[in-house]
Amino acid sequence: MSGTDRDPSESNSLQPTRREFVTASAAVGLAAAARVSLGAESEVIETDVDIKTPDGTCDAAFFHPAKGVHPGVLIWTDVFGLRPAFREMGRRLAAQGYSVLVPNVYYRTARAPVVEDASRFNFDSPADRAKTQQWTAPIKAAGAIERDAVAHTAFLDAQPQVDKGRKLGTQGYCMSGPFVFRTAALVPGRIGAAATFHGGGLVTANPDSPHLLAPRIKARMYCAVAASDDAKQPDAKDKLREAFAAAHVPAEVEVYAGTIHGWCVPDMPLQDGRPIYNKPEAERAWGKLLALYRAVLT
Repeated sequence: MSGTDRDPSESNSLQPTRREFVTASAAVGLAAAARVSLGAESEVIETDVDIKTPDGTCDAAFFHPAKGVHPGVLIWTDVFGLRPAFREMGRRLAAQGYSVLVPNVYYRTARAPVVEDASRFNFDSPADRAKTQQWTAPIKAAGAIERDAVAHTAFLDAQPQVDKGRKLGTQGYCMSGPFVFRTAALVPGRIGAAATFHGGGLVTANPDSPHLLAPRIKARMYCAVAASDDAKQPDAKDKLREAFAAAHVPAEVEVYAGTIHGWCVPDMPLQDGRPIYNKPEAERAWGKLLALYRAVLT
């Protein structure tokens, strides 16, 4: 696969930052949602970084506790890209003891944010929908996400705040659900835990369907499925479970009752006049994510 024969660490560097600050993040209600005991939260350092990839320079946000080394996590964004909502997600996860990278998946087109606030997006507008086609065209090129995955995981492993003795985690939302599968399959020796939330296109009829990558995955998987997606493709969850079982991949596939595609991201716009974000179910999903990472990465 293109890009896998190179030494990614040679082209990844922590560039001088445009912004660096220390903050703390809250995780209210997660213990009850996931039935896990949350440890003390850490002060978090957020740094803007540039990552060299075979296709250019990817701007990204890197979060880590102020002290110590911690398991690394790669967060792939939804279709609206790196923006305040995903920066907050990175801070929140880092406060729980992880070194977190959130890249701008659209770096080939523009530096982040491509969208500042997704709540202003109108799904009913042909013009707005056309914008997403422009953003996503470059990442649909063959091997693009795979090249990025190699660069991003290598970046994490090169950081002194990342514990290289522990596996990496990765998570994705909506369009980036398949990116999680590709990342886990591409670097199975490093990805130990992977999660998708309302991932789109995880099961297709195409020969490159993400679920067919299961035999190459060594991570423990968690797939949180929106009820609206399950209604449109009710056999997808079963095919995912079958693929994981056949490949002996430890996995949980869970449908979240009453949820709409996108329910985990707080700045999602209205759809058909209804809010997409569902805070109680988003918190429950976040709790499941923390439980997965604590079981595998720490």
